[in-house]
Amino acid sequence: MKHLHASRILRAAVSAACLCMAAATAQTRVPPDRDQLERKLTSTSTLIEQSTAARQIEASGSTEAAQRRTKARELHSKAGEALRAGDLEGSSKLLDESSRAFIEAVRLSRPDQIADAKQRTDYQARVESTRALLDAQKRIAAEKKDARAGETTRQVEGLIAEAERHAQGGRLPEAKRAIDQAYLTVKAAIGSMRGGETVVRSLNFATPLEEYHYEIDRNDTHRMLVDMLLKEKRGGSTDAMVDQAVAASTQLRARAEAEAGRKDHPAAIKTLEESTRELVKAIRAAGVYIPG
Repeated sequence: MKHLHASRILRAAVSAACLCMAAATAQTRVPPDRDQLERKLTSTSTLIEQSTAARQIEASGSTEAAQRRTKARELHSKAGEALRAGDLEGSSKLLDESSRAFIEAVRLSRPDQIADAKQRTDYQARVESTRALLDAQKRIAAEKKDARAGETTRQVEGLIAEAERHAQGGRLPEAKRAIDQAYLTVKAAIGSMRGGETVVRSLNFATPLEEYHYEIDRNDTHRMLVDMLLKEKRGGSTDAMVDQAVAASTQLRARAEAEAGRKDHPAAIKTLEESTRELVKAIRAAGVYIPG
């Protein structure tokens, strides 16, 4: 039974790796970003040398696993050389190969633990996405001259640091929880930088339906942030304010969906914006600042 479970995990891991390779192939059309590559170089090094999976390889005593880890190190080193030489695309490909070699090492060290490597890969992907969003949030805040945007930046940076501490200590569930909070916070902050001549408003929607779906996603992001963050931060006098704002948001969301059902998407967009503003009130009432 245990062998069957491990086989299923391995099949899922191979499928995920194929998807990653396909995505990497599709992305080669766009020149890689140097800053992102430098961060990926660092995170991949941490994965190979300091992660729980790395310790698993060492403890397994598997010669094949050790050889694959050595291969991952060699590819990582070549990726660094390519980056320093200015070959960004070559560096990106080598880093992808290094990651695949390391995942193979983990599989060889203990097949029934491949899920841990998959979770680690998912976690690292979320860290990179969060940092990219944080860079965007800083740029937008500078363009808008938002004096309070620094509060959001510090909150997100603190959550990223917390996630990394948990990850380095082998506490992956806690790390995933913290980085998910950081991701939702910065995504909501960017989505709430609206009004006037903002960067978000400059988006050109082909149809009101397309803008409606954008607002649905923005509303969902804020609601997930409420569900994730406020359950830990709520207490005392903020409870009534939070409950009132969430209830108002829920009613407005239902109204927007009804308006969309009647094909009145312009009205639904405005109602969704009101719903999201209520969620911003709830988030702020719990001590988490985002613009809006």
